[in-house]
Amino acid sequence: MTAPTPHGIGGHVAGFVGALRARGVPVGPSETVDAGRVLTVLDLLDREAVREGLACALLRRPTHRATFDGLFDLWFPAAVGDRTAEAADLPRTPDGQIDLAALREQLAEMLAADDSGDQLQALAGQVVEQLGQFQSARGPSFSTYQALKDLAPQSLLAKVLAGLALPPDASARDTEVARRVARERIAGFRARVEAETNRRVAEQIGRERVATYGVARQAEDADFLRASERELTELRRGTQRLARILASRLAVRRKRARRGEIDLRKTLRASMSTGGVPIDLVSRKPRPGRPELVLLCDISGSVAGFSNFTLLLVSALREQFSRVRIFAFVDRTDEVTSFFAPYAGLDDVMTRIFTESRIIDADGHSDYGYALTSFAENFGEAVTSRSSLLVLGDGRTNYRNPQLNTLRELVGIARHAHWLNPEPKNLWGTGDSAARDYAAVIEMHECRSARQLTEVVSRLLPV
Repeated sequence: MTAPTPHGIGGHVAGFVGALRARGVPVGPSETVDAGRVLTVLDLLDREAVREGLACALLRRPTHRATFDGLFDLWFPAAVGDRTAEAADLPRTPDGQIDLAALREQLAEMLAADDSGDQLQALAGQVVEQLGQFQSARGPSFSTYQALKDLAPQSLLAKVLAGLALPPDASARDTEVARRVARERIAGFRARVEAETNRRVAEQIGRERVATYGVARQAEDADFLRASERELTELRRGTQRLARILASRLAVRRKRARRGEIDLRKTLRASMSTGGVPIDLVSRKPRPGRPELVLLCDISGSVAGFSNFTLLLVSALREQFSRVRIFAFVDRTDEVTSFFAPYAGLDDVMTRIFTESRIIDADGHSDYGYALTSFAENFGEAVTSRSSLLVLGDGRTNYRNPQLNTLRELVGIARHAHWLNPEPKNLWGTGDSAARDYAAVIEMHECRSARQLTEVVSRLLPV
C-alpha cells in the first residue's frame, strides 16, 4: 500500500505536480500555488470537484487532460484495497463459476441505461478483482487484459445499440449518432477498468512506477516508430502549433542577426562629435536572404509516422524559406513538392504520392544508395551553395550499397546538410543500418519524438 506523503496535503500536491512534469506537462510554481489555494476552498471528499479544480489550476492545454486524468487517478485514488463491499458479487453459474453470459448482459444493460455513476464504477472494480487477477513473479497482481479478455466489452456494441431503443424509422444520422454514443460508453467502461487496475497495482509496486507505463503520454513525447494511431492523429493536429513555435524562434534569431559587422569607416566618422572616441558603434546592415530548403525523405512503412509528421511540419514552415523542394523515396527518388499544397490533408498527399508518382513504389524496400544516386542524377541541380539539405530516414539500406560518395558530393555542395534519424542512437549501425557510415559524412541527429524533432529543427534551420 502507498505510504502517506510527508508534509501532508501540500507535499502530496507537490508530488502530483512532479509526476505531471515528468510526463511532459508544463506546470510552473505559480500553477502549483494556485492548486494549493484551490484545495483550500473545495470539499476534499468530493473527488470530481477536486479533479476539476486541479485541472483548471494546473493545465494550460486541453491535450494535457488525458495525462492529467491518468495521474490524478493514481495520486487521488477512488478507493484503497478491493471493492467487494461496494457491489454484489458477479453473477455465477450453479457450480460457482462466474457466469460470463449473464455478466455481459448486465454490462450491456448498464451501458444502454447510461449508468455511469457508482454502480458502473463498482462493477469495474468487481471485474478487476475477480477476473483480472493473475500470478506474477512478485505474487498476485492485476491485469486489464486479463480482466477484459473473456468479457470482451467491445463486442457488446449491438446489444448496447438495441438497449438505446431507437425508433424503427430512425434516420441514418440518428443511427450513426447512437452508434458513436455506444462506442463512447464502451470505451468509458474500458477506461474505468484500466484505471482500477492501475490503482490496485500502484498499491503493490508504487504509483511512480505505474505512472511510467500506465498513464497516457503526451503525443509530442511519443516515439515515432512506436506511436499509436491516436498519438499520430494528435501530432498531425498539433502541426500548425509546432510550426508557429518554430517560426517564432526563427523570427527571434533573425532579429538578433540583423546587426552586421562593425562599419569602421562610419564609426570613426560618427566619433568626430565625441572628440574621436568611438562611443557609438555603427554596424553594416546585413542583407540576409531567406535560404532554400531541399528535403529528401524516406516514406517507407518503417518510418512512415516520423516522415509524414516531418513533411507536414516543413510544409507548414514554407514561408520561412525562399524556396522549398520536397523529394520522397522508397528505393527511387521523385519530386513531390507540388503535392503539398496549402492546407492539403496528409492522407490525400500520401495517396497522391503513391498513385501519381511514376517511380515511387509503396511495396518496395528502402534502398538509400539507389535513392541518393537517382536523386543526384535526376535532381542534382536542386542542391546549390544556398541550399540547406535535410535528409529524413533511419538509414536502413536492406544490406545494399549505401553510396557514401554520392552523399558526400551533395553535402559538399550544400550550404548546410543534416540528417534526422528517428531511431535511437544505440541502434545506429546494427543489422542493415548504415547510419554510422552516413554519420561520418553528414551530421546526423536523433529525432525520436515530436518534442525532440522540434528542438533539433529549431537549432538547425538557418536564418
